[in-house]
Amino acid sequence: MVAVVKKDKVSGDSLGTGRRKSSVARVRIKNGDGKITVNDREFEKYFVNESERRLILETLDHVGHRDKVDMFIRVSGGGTISQAGAVRMGLARALVSLNEENFAALRADGFLTRDSRMKERKKYGLRGARRGVQFSKR
Repeated sequence: MVAVVKKDKVSGDSLGTGRRKSSVARVRIKNGDGKITVNDREFEKYFVNESERRLILETLDHVGHRDKVDMFIRVSGGGTISQAGAVRMGLARALVSLNEENFAALRADGFLTRDSRMKERKKYGLRGARRGVQFSKR
């Protein structure tokens, strides 16, 4: 499989877009000292839960770039868990754009796989996606 490389035409930063549920994350990375900014806020202030931060940082640890790149992230939609999943995928794609040698390692451990589970739409005549109205005999 061929890795898709996206770079900014002006600055040369590596770009990656990640999606999960209804969340979309646009990740921009460049060489630096490990600074992470999410929606113009600090990483720890935006993702308060340790599990969400760990989910994102394990991508950097997997390829050994934790203190080598600065990340600028724009994320919208969904909740914080799905936003963290979207950032994880966008970061993996950006790391592949930064260095194509990262592709095999990230692909093998599922960092580049899109989680396609979405909320099922509500159908007419039902109270939800599948739940019908309660039957009344009398």
